[in-house]
Amino acid sequence: MAAVDFRDNLLGISWVDSGWVPILNPGNVLDYFSERSNPFYDRTCNNEVVKMQRLTLEHLNQMVGVEYILLHAQEPILYIIRKQQRQSPTQVIPFADYYIIAGVVYQAPDLGTVISSRALSAVHGIQSAFDEAMSYCRYHPSKGYTWHFKDQEEREKTKPKSKKKEEPSSLFQRHRVDTLLLDLRSKFPPTFYQVHVSLVRKEPEPPTEAVKQEEREPATKASAPAPPSKPPPEKRARLQ
Repeated sequence: MAAVDFRDNLLGISWVDSGWVPILNPGNVLDYFSERSNPFYDRTCNNEVVKMQRLTLEHLNQMVGVEYILLHAQEPILYIIRKQQRQSPTQVIPFADYYIIAGVVYQAPDLGTVISSRALSAVHGIQSAFDEAMSYCRYHPSKGYTWHFKDQEEREKTKPKSKKKEEPSSLFQRHRVDTLLLDLRSKFPPTFYQVHVSLVRKEPEPPTEAVKQEEREPATKASAPAPPSKPPPEKRARLQ
């Protein structure tokens, strides 16, 4: 098997020879493609051998190696040329396809390149969407995460300003405080002590009216005149 020369990626370039464009047809399109200035053409292919020996293209089927064939023609604007590795008269391995549109030659991308390009475009679009979404995201300690869009700013400017009643705390703050308290309680559980309480029976207090009446009675007794006290008995002389 002949060695195959894999060139650099040629998907990003094109080639055209304006002198050939008006006279292109299925009979001479391979001669146009084999021009020396064409970067897609391999000089070591069997087509060059056939051209140097002035043979017909039918002899390519009897050779082994790299060759170019006209795969499809849609006159006068579209021609497709295939590069392939011939191993036998009935067995070939395709390498690449080239399409000629209005005389301009392009290399057709393979399936892996197409999928990779589409996946890269999709990932780029998704990443751009995430970056734009993150630019509208805002964080406030009392409100948490909110969205703030540009059209929202314009609506707020046109809307008449009204004083908003400020709440002492928001739902976000209360939730965060509850979470912190539960965390502290799990780390430092409370300690409970047993307290012995002795029950003392209290006597029923007298009613208020009875207390007031007892207070009045001593006062009346103190205001009444005391009886005259008797003089002490006289001492008599004792006879001896």
